[in-house]
Amino acid sequence: MDQVAAAAERIAPYIRRTPILRAEVDGRPVVFKLEHLQRTGSFKLRGALNALLGGPAPEHVVTASGGNHGVAVATAAKLLGLPATVYVPETAPAAKARRIEAAGAKLVRVGSSYAEANTAARVEAEGSGARYVSAYDDPLVVAGQGTCAAEAVADAPDIAAFAVAVGGGGLAAGTVLGGGRPVIAVEPDGCCALRRALDAGHPVDSPVDSVSASALGATRVGDVPFGILRGARSELVTDAETLAARDRLWEEFRLAVEPAAAVPFAAWLNSPGEALTCVILCGANSDWTPA
Repeated sequence: MDQVAAAAERIAPYIRRTPILRAEVDGRPVVFKLEHLQRTGSFKLRGALNALLGGPAPEHVVTASGGNHGVAVATAAKLLGLPATVYVPETAPAAKARRIEAAGAKLVRVGSSYAEANTAARVEAEGSGARYVSAYDDPLVVAGQGTCAAEAVADAPDIAAFAVAVGGGGLAAGTVLGGGRPVIAVEPDGCCALRRALDAGHPVDSPVDSVSASALGATRVGDVPFGILRGARSELVTDAETLAARDRLWEEFRLAVEPAAAVPFAAWLNSPGEALTCVILCGANSDWTPA
């Protein structure tokens, strides 16, 4: 909590304190944390800023991303006056790639997966001495992401649990630290690095096949997040459930989010009788139309 509090102080001048929305769905109360309204369109700016502000200022920043983290690092670097290079896979959505370049970063497309782009980014960072900013496997990044849940609890102290989408695990791990509540870690059933790690007892390589892959497409959960998430409750949802949840957010609340952000809501819809849950709507970086 001390690290999350320190992160909140560092990043406060640059981020939005996103609102919560109390609602009722199917006769059940729920709290939505509207983090898709964050600058850059996702929670990722929190961790990126904390990583760059939590140590000596680098001369150059390098990262890899499926999209949202890249937009965040590019924006954080621009805010702090730093040059940035972002590696993405060839499959990165055009909407996210466009936003990375619009923020002033150099965009490099490599390979067909996040893992391949990440390998190339690490090679450049090691060769050039640039500051590599992990999308999720960095204590500073995790602490930064934890500020999202800390805000939600401050605004709604009666929250009893959080439902959070998981890719590499940074947001879910940060939510454990910053929220101080039980965390339901939700993944697509075709893209579930955390569930496979929990089953194996340690992080393992995992296939990626989901409509949410551009945001949740980590092939392996991070070591730092896994150490925090060992006791989290793991849930899986199908792509059909995810898209239905996304469309319901639009139809009932006019909340337009990318598929990954609807993943925890899909799990909540499948779990009647839960105590008051905060569903973190983590991003909105896609060219979106209702089904």
